[in-house]
Amino acid sequence: MSGSQVVSDRQTSLDGVRAIAAFAVLVFHVAMEAGTALEPGFLGALLSRGEIGVPIFFTLSGLLLYRPWAAALLTGSPAPDVGRYLWKRFFRIIPAYWLVVAVALVLWGEAYREDLWTWAQMLLLVHTYDVSPWWFGLGPKGLGQMWSLAVELTFYLTLPLMAAALRAFALRAGPDVAARAKRLLLGLAIFGALSYVYTIFEYWPEYRPWMNVWLPRSWTFFVPGMALAVLTVWAGARPGRARRLSVALASSWGSLWLIAGLAYAIAATPVTGPRFVGLGGIWTAFYEQALYTLIAFCLVAPAAVAPVAQVRRMLGGRVMSYLGQISYGVFLWQFVVIYLWYDFTGQQPWSGNLLFNLAAITALTVLLSHFTYRYLEEPARRLIRFVPHRVGGAGPGSPKATALRQKS
Repeated sequence: MSGSQVVSDRQTSLDGVRAIAAFAVLVFHVAMEAGTALEPGFLGALLSRGEIGVPIFFTLSGLLLYRPWAAALLTGSPAPDVGRYLWKRFFRIIPAYWLVVAVALVLWGEAYREDLWTWAQMLLLVHTYDVSPWWFGLGPKGLGQMWSLAVELTFYLTLPLMAAALRAFALRAGPDVAARAKRLLLGLAIFGALSYVYTIFEYWPEYRPWMNVWLPRSWTFFVPGMALAVLTVWAGARPGRARRLSVALASSWGSLWLIAGLAYAIAATPVTGPRFVGLGGIWTAFYEQALYTLIAFCLVAPAAVAPVAQVRRMLGGRVMSYLGQISYGVFLWQFVVIYLWYDFTGQQPWSGNLLFNLAAITALTVLLSHFTYRYLEEPARRLIRFVPHRVGGAGPGSPKATALRQKS
């Protein structure tokens, strides 16, 4: 298996991981609205940490988006065209997001429906940088989960700069693939550590809660995926230690998922703070970051590195693959559906009925997500074909790219 194959082949098992993340967040939000996640006891504690889906999404983004840059450095394949990369990200997330923003602000924006600044903040995904917004919580009604999409967008925009810094650091190791890969992993470890340094300044000298939803706080979640990207490319380019490690991760899927489950159980205890996000102290923040990073890595790794047959069957089957494909819509629509459902049924928040509400809300969310995926997300993504490729450089079939791959 060549390095280029590792980069280009679509891994359906990752669709299953994406589905798990999306529906974990959905269950978390429905359980919070029902009040079940706030009740004392083990079940409430487990439900209250369904937010783990967000770090899992971040790890997947680090894996999938950084892999072409890692391949360019380690195998000589073409470096991503930054302009085309950014346009692909735009068509992937923005059209469907704008639709949901419009629906939510029209339904619940009230006095701010004609406020151009509110529309600009939300449409451009910069609302998390407003430290004194008019809304309560993480966003206007129906859009509270979009803080994580703002973090994703910031990661998209800064990834080329991050990749350039890592490349410059790795090139100092010389032409050897293994030496470069090790340098990349060291650089990523530094980025991950900076996430915890950043958290110190979130709480010191005084607590600034808005810093909780800015990108540096979440570097620790993106880094494991980026490290897996390095490992998969390295394993494909140079059989040896990296290949053996990849095989070990793939074959240890049961142990890794058990570790993820145990770490999740620990995260469900008060060690990560109260059940409302952002109400703990600096140590609970550190524990949460570390445990969520471990969970995300252990869940994603077996699906990222040439997964074994059992993992492919569980995560890459038709149902899981489909749910993974519509997972972005599940993420976008869930709060709109939750609030519309509660209005329709006349229920009050924290009034229970978790299973009934979860079944109805999940069905409606999946339905909306299916139509959004089919009639908006996929047509929008196909528009990338109209974005011109970069002229010049080492294209996939160019002599320069071929020579580099042969050399690596």
